[in-house]
Amino acid sequence: MNSNILNLRHLTVLFILCTAFLGGAIPAFAQQGGKKMTGQVIDENKEPMIGVSILIVGTSTGTVTDFDGNYTLNVPKDSKELQFSYVGYETKVIAIPANGNVLNVQMKSDSQVLSDVVVIGYGTQRKSDLTGSVTNVSSKDFNMGLVSSPEQLINGKISGVQIMSNSGSPTSGSTIRVRGGASLNASNDPLIVLDGVPLEQGGISGNDGNFLSLINPNDIESMTILKDASSTAIYGSRASNGVILITTKKGSSDKMKITFSTTNSIQTRTKLADMLSYDQFVNTIRTQGTAAQQALLGTARTDWNDEIYQNAFGTDNNLSITGKIAPNWPIRVSVGYYNQSGLLRTDNAERYTGSVTLNPSFFKDHLKLNINAKGSINNNTFGNTEAIWAASTINPTIPVYSGLDTFGGYTEAVDNTGAPVNGAVMNPVGLIQMNDSHSNVRRFIGNIDADYRVHFFPDLKLHATIGYDYAQGKGSVYVPAEAAQNYTTSGLDYSYGPQKKENRLLTLYANYNKLVEPIKSSFDVTAGYDYQYWKATNPLYSEMNTLGEVLKTSKATDERHVLLSYYGRLNYSFDSRYMLTTTVRRDATSRFAKNVRWGTFPSVALGWRVTEESFLKNNKVLSNLKVRASYGVTGQQDGIGNYNYLPIYTISQNGAESIMGNDYIYTYRPKSYVSDLKWETTTSWNVGFDFGFLKDRITGSFDYYTRKTEDLIATVPAAAGTTFDRNITTNVGNVDSQGIEFSLNATPIQTNDWNWDLSFNMTWQKMKVKNLSLAAGAAATNTSVGPYIDSYQVQTLSEGYAPYMFYVYHQLYDEKTGKPVEGAYVDLNGDGEINTEDLYRYHSPAPDYILGFSTSLRWKKWTLSTSLRANIGNYVYNAMAMNTGAWETVSYNSYQLNNLSTSYLKTGFQSRQYLSDYYVENASFLKMDNLSLNYNFGEICKGCSLNVSAMVQNVFCITKYSGVDPEVPNGVDNSFYPRPRTFSLNVGFNF
Repeated sequence: MNSNILNLRHLTVLFILCTAFLGGAIPAFAQQGGKKMTGQVIDENKEPMIGVSILIVGTSTGTVTDFDGNYTLNVPKDSKELQFSYVGYETKVIAIPANGNVLNVQMKSDSQVLSDVVVIGYGTQRKSDLTGSVTNVSSKDFNMGLVSSPEQLINGKISGVQIMSNSGSPTSGSTIRVRGGASLNASNDPLIVLDGVPLEQGGISGNDGNFLSLINPNDIESMTILKDASSTAIYGSRASNGVILITTKKGSSDKMKITFSTTNSIQTRTKLADMLSYDQFVNTIRTQGTAAQQALLGTARTDWNDEIYQNAFGTDNNLSITGKIAPNWPIRVSVGYYNQSGLLRTDNAERYTGSVTLNPSFFKDHLKLNINAKGSINNNTFGNTEAIWAASTINPTIPVYSGLDTFGGYTEAVDNTGAPVNGAVMNPVGLIQMNDSHSNVRRFIGNIDADYRVHFFPDLKLHATIGYDYAQGKGSVYVPAEAAQNYTTSGLDYSYGPQKKENRLLTLYANYNKLVEPIKSSFDVTAGYDYQYWKATNPLYSEMNTLGEVLKTSKATDERHVLLSYYGRLNYSFDSRYMLTTTVRRDATSRFAKNVRWGTFPSVALGWRVTEESFLKNNKVLSNLKVRASYGVTGQQDGIGNYNYLPIYTISQNGAESIMGNDYIYTYRPKSYVSDLKWETTTSWNVGFDFGFLKDRITGSFDYYTRKTEDLIATVPAAAGTTFDRNITTNVGNVDSQGIEFSLNATPIQTNDWNWDLSFNMTWQKMKVKNLSLAAGAAATNTSVGPYIDSYQVQTLSEGYAPYMFYVYHQLYDEKTGKPVEGAYVDLNGDGEINTEDLYRYHSPAPDYILGFSTSLRWKKWTLSTSLRANIGNYVYNAMAMNTGAWETVSYNSYQLNNLSTSYLKTGFQSRQYLSDYYVENASFLKMDNLSLNYNFGEICKGCSLNVSAMVQNVFCITKYSGVDPEVPNGVDNSFYPRPRTFSLNVGFNF
């Protein structure tokens, strides 16, 4: 795409916006005759206020203050009062003096109004005026403790939002789902917008799947989640899975303040895989094993888990300075250092962060700038997670060290040639200590926002944002030649990266906000344009052994895509009772062909504030009741690649070369493509209401939604002979979902000495695959999906069912003993034989209900807080128990013994039962995520206050699930990295 043309477009759009909103916007106030009133309006700091609206009560005549806060207004003889109003300040109605014509006014900020304002897409809005399903969580309500990544701040706080850490490693990321996600193969991650800059999804080399961890949670002021189409449609093609708006902390116009906090923690192990104890193992081998197997029992008594796990220390330190460097130049500067070791030895995440925020204002607040710059450096050391499986299954009667020089001195199973046994379980300590894997990831996110409130028309605001997000990741892996884990390749020595990702943003919009008193109407109109450009580059690199021989190569890549957008929104309110919101967005992406490149995403929402009606306005019990309904269309175009609509060629990889003479030549082959690949679209309905009782001491909300996703972007098997690829990415089928969300907040006690806050949220959600056929009317399909366990997949996508249900045989049990009968399954189709036709869909990894509860009790300077979460109706396939719970797994070869799962004692299986529903377990759970006790010492010396907190995270988990943890990605538990229990002490100083 020609950059000159794009620049011309930008200038053209800016000219059109400015012309449309400025050209005919000069107001004219008719001279009324009579007394001429003059005066000045100032704020609490006695600074002149520009643009204060002044209205003669009972008329439509008015004016606004000038640069110096001065005004002049002709008032009729019979006028009695003037109304002074300004956003964020209390409205004042003052009697016109009978004698004299000068009236000076000092405005007072309305803290309730200011706290009621939340960030929405391209602007802000009062909570009371929202028509969509929007939830805001401020920093005072964030989860406490050692928090490595921003999404963990709100885990369990919001109905309809599910956040799950992918493992217990400090380098792992989280899976975030808003209303369960709307897609199957394309991304289900929500769009994340940081200070107005939409961030790219995914990760970067050296930090895959944990891109958000490069942002310091301590710099975040609030997080707003947009859930329904009314609130998300302003983001159009990227909003089907919800939007999370992150707002960072800003500077202050007050005197300089210094804040320092340090959190130090110890992480300990919780539950591990349930394997035979040393005594159980030895007894089982001696009583059931062959003579050859008994001969493999050693004399050592090794707890392999103790050898690979550790108590892990962590620290998180943050220093911030806020104040002003000059009048109207607020500033905030912060630095942070985070270091967390993992339970698995050698696992570690280290992060350095810094941020600078400037918020200057000019021309007496008509022009406001918001300048943000954030940088981070992550240094990761990755523990070899293969050691987790090895520590669970290796023979506990052999020693860690062999006393020999081979294999680094670690005990390994060897064949009669002295080489490591092919397929043997390797020494877990050797797997960790002889694998040196590091990464270095750097990220910079910066943006400049400019808000200009037009001098001669203060109801009009022009906004521009320039944003830039740059990340670079690189790393290395080294395994010495003598290590058993890479023995056949003579070790491993390679570096990857640097991979580079760029994200550039230009946003231009105009906002007109006007209260027309005579018709009791408020108008808030926004129209704008976005240009966003992404670029990702990977260098050519070769993976080599320690001898310098090439093992495999990866070609250099340079991929880019662009998104152009036009959008508009109208918020209309009549008499503070009836509200209307309409939005429309037009997106064009370079990921699709020209004829299907543009997509239109509209929405409409209605709200009725019932408590503003005369029959409820003065109700002493019901303080708030607002009914909402919305409809909208959003899209999806992430997670599908950048060039799937183009006929391109790709170079072959090792093993797919062509021989020409005596040389192997890397050839190019055409990739599969679909020329008319287009957007996924999600159509959503939402109805709900917000309520408050007893002057909002009790508040809450209820929502019911439905979603229908069409033209699913999915990767499906390609028809034989049509392409060189096995699979092809195309639009296929649709998915429906529905859900109920409920939240309740209460303050039962509120006195000077006591304060008790309660919060509860509940989500019910269901998702169903409606169609997976390439052709309309084709026969229903059934596709095996999910992670492979050997050659088996235990999940399926089936039309008419929830996605990713387990697809298994119905296990038969012995009537006398109650034990499962090996290889005996129900003949579901009654044909007299057991085959794949007897597989059935059995439960889903997705929960039916998601619950969250938090409470905080303050007595004087003490505060006790806790938060809990529960999932009900989710199931997990215990692949660890299946894969280690049969006698055949005790010995894969004649040189080694392996430990068994305790499930073997219950089943007695001789062979693994890969597809038995016996291993599909109810994984409903109740977890206490954190428990904290805080003491606020207050001012301990002049100008210095102290706050101390003691915390425990991952306090307990109540579940029937027999595996390590009932929360596992994809619903399949196969050697899971355990989540730690964390004990922390936080000390915070304010100067």
